[in-house]
Amino acid sequence: MSDRHFDQLATRFAEKIYGGAKGAIRLAVLQADLKEALPERPLRVLDIGAGLGHMSLWLAERGHQVTLAEPAAPMLEGARQRFADAGQQATFIQAPWQELLGQLTEPYDLVLCHAVLEWLAEPHAILPVLHQLTAADGWLSLAFYNRDALVYRNLLKGHFRKMRKNDMAGEKQSLTPQQPLDPRELAAQLEGLWRVESQSGVRVFHDYMPVEFQARAELTDLLEMELAHRRHPSFAGLGRYLHWLCRPV
Repeated sequence: MSDRHFDQLATRFAEKIYGGAKGAIRLAVLQADLKEALPERPLRVLDIGAGLGHMSLWLAERGHQVTLAEPAAPMLEGARQRFADAGQQATFIQAPWQELLGQLTEPYDLVLCHAVLEWLAEPHAILPVLHQLTAADGWLSLAFYNRDALVYRNLLKGHFRKMRKNDMAGEKQSLTPQQPLDPRELAAQLEGLWRVESQSGVRVFHDYMPVEFQARAELTDLLEMELAHRRHPSFAGLGRYLHWLCRPV
C-alpha cells in the first residue's frame, strides 16, 4: 500500500464537503481549539497536506506567516486560488511529507497535520518528521480519522459481517480513509516525542443523526452543540475525527 494523494475528482468532492455542515463543524472545532491554545502573536505556520487551504487561509487572515505543503497539484491549485481570491499571501510547496525536511531549514511555531495520517501507508513514520519540523516551544495540531467512530457507525448500521472481518479500510478509490487510526495506538506512538495538551472530538454527534434530523437542524445550532460537547468525557471519543494539540517533549 502506498500513500494516497488526491486527483481532480477528489478535489471537487472535498469542495462539496467543505460547503456543507460536515466541513463547517470541522473548521469550527479546529479553529476554536487553536484560538484557545495559541499565543497572541504572529506565528510561522506549516500546513502539511494542506489540501484546499481552508485552515491556512484562516490563519493567514489572522496575521500568521503560512507555508502550505501539498503533494496533489489539483489541491494546491485550489488553495492558491482561494488565497488569491482573499488577497492573502503564502508560500506554496508541492511535495509529499517525505521531502519536506530537505526543503525546509527552520522549524515552525505551529505545524498543522490535519486528515493526513489516515491516508499514509505507514502513518507512524511521519511522527518524527513532524517533531523535527516543530520548534521546541511550538505546537502540533494533529487531526485524524477516528477508527472508534467508524466501528461505532458500522455497529449502528448492523454491518456485523464487516465487523467480524475487522476491516475498516475504505475501498481503493473511495474517500473513506485507507488507515483509520486507533487513538490508543497513536497515543503510544506519540510517547517520547509529544505531550498531548488537549483533545477534542470533531462531529461527536452530527454524523450519527438520522438524515431527516440533519436536514432540519440549523447550522448555527449544530455548531453550538458540537463545540459545547467536543470535550465531553462520554462523547469526545465518538468524533468522526479527533483533534489533538501537542507540544514537543
